[in-house]
Amino acid sequence: MTRSTPVPLATLAGLLADGTRARFCLALLDGRAWTAGELARHAGVALSTASEHLSRLVAGGILAEERQGRHRYVRLAGPQVAQLIEDLAAHAAPTAHADGPAGGRPPTLRAAGAARAMAAARTCYDHLAGRLGVTITDALTRHGLLSQDTGFALTADGLAWFEGGLRAALPPATGRRPLARGCLDWTERRHHLAGTAGAVLCATLLERGWVARIGSGRALRVTPPGHQALAGLLGLDDLIHMPG
Repeated sequence: MTRSTPVPLATLAGLLADGTRARFCLALLDGRAWTAGELARHAGVALSTASEHLSRLVAGGILAEERQGRHRYVRLAGPQVAQLIEDLAAHAAPTAHADGPAGGRPPTLRAAGAARAMAAARTCYDHLAGRLGVTITDALTRHGLLSQDTGFALTADGLAWFEGGLRAALPPATGRRPLARGCLDWTERRHHLAGTAGAVLCATLLERGWVARIGSGRALRVTPPGHQALAGLLGLDDLIHMPG
């Protein structure tokens, strides 16, 4: 949490206990800022209802807001909040994460397709999740670039791989966020790479067009150049089975 005075646990739990507020937080795991109107349409509620819920989430330190002219944008207050939301989602029933205002089982073929795309590859705030995120994490571990022996840690070879193989600079450690952290994936029920290294990896793949967003949501697809690059960097030839 980013508040200087954390809210009591019961208050925090109450903020996330409401279905509409939970859907807002899950949508905001894409790491971007949304307007109140966008979140209202996503959750299927009136704008006035959305605004009331958002004000409570901002006051509770879960969301941060920014105003530009008449528009009010909100985003998750930081990576610690994103970690909390994703960890809670990992312990919920899988049907609770279906897209759309009703939740539960996807009611249409389109919703079912969106759910499959989310399970295959998506962003979790600022790092990769879903089957893609877990597959890359497993490959990093298999190649000795990531250690999972006592938590997540990049090895010396892993640090060199980011700088040389991936050609992506890791920022200096500040102590505010771990370089590597395991994040429990709510669809795979296994850990994917988070932390600063996970964020740099995700940003690099997006910037180079190796993965691309599907529509305006969190779901991703691996592009043909991405298939080629990840096969060369990590030997991931089996990514051919993922959406591309």
